[in-house]
Amino acid sequence: MANTGNTLLALITGAAIGAGVGLLYAPEKGEDTRKKLSKEAKKAKNRLDKQVSETSKHLSESAKNAKHNFESKLDETLSSASYKADDILSAMEGKLEELRAKNAKFHAESKVDELKNKAKNAIS
Repeated sequence: MANTGNTLLALITGAAIGAGVGLLYAPEKGEDTRKKLSKEAKKAKNRLDKQVSETSKHLSESAKNAKHNFESKLDETLSSASYKADDILSAMEGKLEELRAKNAKFHAESKVDELKNKAKNAIS
């Protein structure tokens, strides 16, 4: 983008210098010189308009490409995060099942111990 700005500045500066030198060394009448200056100014304007148009088109394409790349990377990241979240949830569900099984075993052992204690108390 800086190169484009430098190019435009060089183009405008060159046109201004050329017009000034043309005025100083013009061997023709003032009217002819004005016509030539007008013609050259129109040419410079056309070149500048073309350069601005090309730069605008280039920037627009660059912005579209950047947007597409960003959206693509975002989709990849979200997809990856989704898979990782699924993996984490699966692991947590597995651990929860293990804890439930241990808890059930603990409660069963606790009931057995409680029944053993009641039986001992009843016998004594």
